[in-house]
Amino acid sequence: MTVLTYVIFALIAAGAGAFVALPVLRSRTNLGHVVLAAAAMLFVLGAGGALYLQFGHPELAARTLQGDEARDLNALIGRLAVVVRNRPTDPRGWAILGRAYLTAGDPSDAAKSFARAITAQSASGVVQPFLYSAYGEALTQDTAGAVTPEAEAAFTQALAGDPRDRAARYYLGLAAAARGNSDTALELWQSLLADVPPNSAVHQDLVDRIAALTARKGGQAPDIASMVASLAARLKTSPNDGPGWQRLIRAYAVLGQKDKARQAITDARKAMAAQPEQIAALDAEQKSLGL
Repeated sequence: MTVLTYVIFALIAAGAGAFVALPVLRSRTNLGHVVLAAAAMLFVLGAGGALYLQFGHPELAARTLQGDEARDLNALIGRLAVVVRNRPTDPRGWAILGRAYLTAGDPSDAAKSFARAITAQSASGVVQPFLYSAYGEALTQDTAGAVTPEAEAAFTQALAGDPRDRAARYYLGLAAAARGNSDTALELWQSLLADVPPNSAVHQDLVDRIAALTARKGGQAPDIASMVASLAARLKTSPNDGPGWQRLIRAYAVLGQKDKARQAITDARKAMAAQPEQIAALDAEQKSLGL
């Protein structure tokens, strides 16, 4: 196999990272995005890698590649890294490598790669906002969902360059809510809510967060307890619903009912036992909620 073939395969594998990291949060029309999306589809169809992103918490991307598939992906990333490091001034190469690291569950190296992409692009012109956003995501994943000051600064730069950046609005909302700045968080999340499909998991996640934050402010909010009870009842009769279980677990956590949240995790694991990607998402959910 020629070096060029290895590089092509590496780019395809790395493209899968772009496909799974933000399938809903970010929509781009530039050439780089088109190339990465096409490469991702080719990789998934050709290699059969089982990639899954539970969008209830966009900060957590769970990879469930196993056995030979995982080794193949890691080998391809290694080859890609060699190519990119031989072209250190190419921002696109560093960005693709960053996405590849995210796919492989290595947000630390992903953040370093996105930082190199930003440095390389700043040397030749204005940095594209999505690079700041991707850098912020990698930093956030590396801290299990905590939006650090460095990540917040990256998201702020992304939003300054692109006011419609979905990831930036989501994570900056998290940071604002954590500081008790409910008005800013609600403004960001409500604007984002209008831009995501109503039948998507992120839409429901935002509804849940907005309702909880509104209730804390003493405003008029939906009857969360009733909604949670209804969801729990539905899952008893239709348990094959991974996103539904994660919504229930988050809802119990918001209500401070950690025992019920842990029991829901146990029940969900039994219901999803034959679906490793759902189990991985549950693991991520449990970790992010500290259960």
